[in-house]
Amino acid sequence: MKTLRLAPSALVLAMVTLSLASYAPARAQDEGSDTDAPAATARADAGAAPGGATAADPRYVWDLSTIFRDDAAWEAERQALLAEAPKLAALREGFGRDAAGLRVALDQLSAVNQRLRRLWTYASALASTDNRNPRHQERSGQARAVGGQIGSATAWVNGALRSIGSERLEAYLRTEPGLAPHRVRLQEAVRLARHQLTPEAETALAAMAPTLSATTQIRTLLVTTDMEWPTINVEGQAVRVDNIGYQRLRAHPDRAVRQQAFEAFFKTYARFQGSLGAALAQRVEVGVAQARLRQHPSAVAASLAVNAIPESVYRTLVAETNRALPTLHRYFKLRQRLLKLPDLAYHDVYPDIVTPPRKYSPEDAAELTLASVAPLGAPYQQQLRQALAARTMHVYPAPGKSSGAYQSGVYGQAPLIFLNHQDTFDSVSTYTHEWGHGMHTLLANGAQPFETAGYPLFIAEIAAFTHELLLGDHMQKTAKTREERIFYLGEAIERIRGAFFRQAMFAEFELATHDAVQRGEALSGTRMTRLYCDLLRKYHGADAGVMRIDPLVCTEWAYIPHFHGPFYVYQYATSMAAATHFTQQLLGGSAAARDTYLGVLRAGGSRHPVPLLRDAGLDMDSPLPYQALARHMERLMDELEALLAAR
Repeated sequence: MKTLRLAPSALVLAMVTLSLASYAPARAQDEGSDTDAPAATARADAGAAPGGATAADPRYVWDLSTIFRDDAAWEAERQALLAEAPKLAALREGFGRDAAGLRVALDQLSAVNQRLRRLWTYASALASTDNRNPRHQERSGQARAVGGQIGSATAWVNGALRSIGSERLEAYLRTEPGLAPHRVRLQEAVRLARHQLTPEAETALAAMAPTLSATTQIRTLLVTTDMEWPTINVEGQAVRVDNIGYQRLRAHPDRAVRQQAFEAFFKTYARFQGSLGAALAQRVEVGVAQARLRQHPSAVAASLAVNAIPESVYRTLVAETNRALPTLHRYFKLRQRLLKLPDLAYHDVYPDIVTPPRKYSPEDAAELTLASVAPLGAPYQQQLRQALAARTMHVYPAPGKSSGAYQSGVYGQAPLIFLNHQDTFDSVSTYTHEWGHGMHTLLANGAQPFETAGYPLFIAEIAAFTHELLLGDHMQKTAKTREERIFYLGEAIERIRGAFFRQAMFAEFELATHDAVQRGEALSGTRMTRLYCDLLRKYHGADAGVMRIDPLVCTEWAYIPHFHGPFYVYQYATSMAAATHFTQQLLGGSAAARDTYLGVLRAGGSRHPVPLLRDAGLDMDSPLPYQALARHMERLMDELEALLAAR
């Protein structure tokens, strides 16, 4: 697992106010600077793609004109949406008086939601391709501001629906067929009614949403544009160790280079520990305060309540991951053996354990992705082939481009896929991962109206990881030599480490920081470093002599932007467990298993994720999926060790 999704922006929060159940994250995102981001980001400053291609080659740059013809069209729509705010506020008069009137009002709200999505998607896509461009930053700020105004103008909606009551709403649904697309929206408003504040308070919070999340943008700008990064000498050349340089150098085959890069990189973060700690502490404090305001027992419960996910799912994940740490420690010892090292340090986690067999162009990635998803059926492959032919990918690194990868887009159009391809196998995994999101979007859009096409992250990452696992299985089965198979097995095991164990460690850190604030304790950068260090030592077996953890790397928490979207990344771990379950069923060749899995994707946001998965034969509130994942990892290591013994 090398890339992860970023938390929803402030605009998303405003849009959720508009439609709690209809929103799928505008950026189904795996933003790279969070965790194990691909080395593909390493050359972003070079402006040149591997293999002689250029980042500006039209084949590798998306065409946003299908969203807005040009910037002027975007600006015209921004002004038009601002004009919608008072109209939406005026809907409060007579809202819900009868079924037909309610349908008209909800249709109007939904239409604005869809337009707002389009506005934000265009702005955020441009910003991510060149963060240096001040106009891109301004446009993103303008989009957030529109979201804040729309959210403020519609903050009364949930309270109004609550006052109508569940009995009248059910009667309206029975008598007015046009309300069918809004059924989930209405049911969710009633379910979450007890956590709603007064209309005046909701309006104030919606208006403040951009401000309350401002520390996230401050952190991004500080890290990407303002912090001064050191350089180190690598093979006679000066290499800047910023987020991008670090992602490449941490996988360098020379251990001394890796250690030097880690020291330079985390010393820089340590110098900003106070500022970055204050920013994250404020984000945590906002979450705790809002949970209390809305009468949730905890910040984690408040976060999970939106998708009706029991808090026990989160805590079961953390508990079962802790029980499975011996499996992780076995992998680290195997990694040490393969790297032929006298001991193991944190800077030894990322280099390839064997030499990669070859380079992989974007065209190779497309071919391998198409071949690997054969267990999902010929119609699935054909739909993916058609999507790949559209000019909706931004493929190669470029100056000022964000790191990592994500999927984005608007309802009814081919998804946007943002990459930083580096012609590595990791880049292929990222490619297929993001197209797992893309196919999920296409399937949900094809089966659901806009109001329920959006799916929660808890389900989203299952689609992406299933693509990754199918790719891994395909590569292992088609490997031409023992060394190739060893490489692909090692990659498969490493994906589990990054997607499951690392994300569970992050989840535990988030619990620790929020619990501290809820107890009334002070939270600072120094305190976060201590908390994170304890977790690094536990997960990496420092006390058992498995891995040495230099105190310097304990500032890694400051490098993870996902902590600014609290209780978000745990879903990567649950999704890897779920994807392992579904992949094993799909590889069995059962048509029923395939239909069940595709049914989960087509459901979009029409059902809560935990019961949706339970009906598909997977109980995420049980220890079983996590225990099965650990057993799968053990089997992979058994096979790897058998191949090593046969060398």
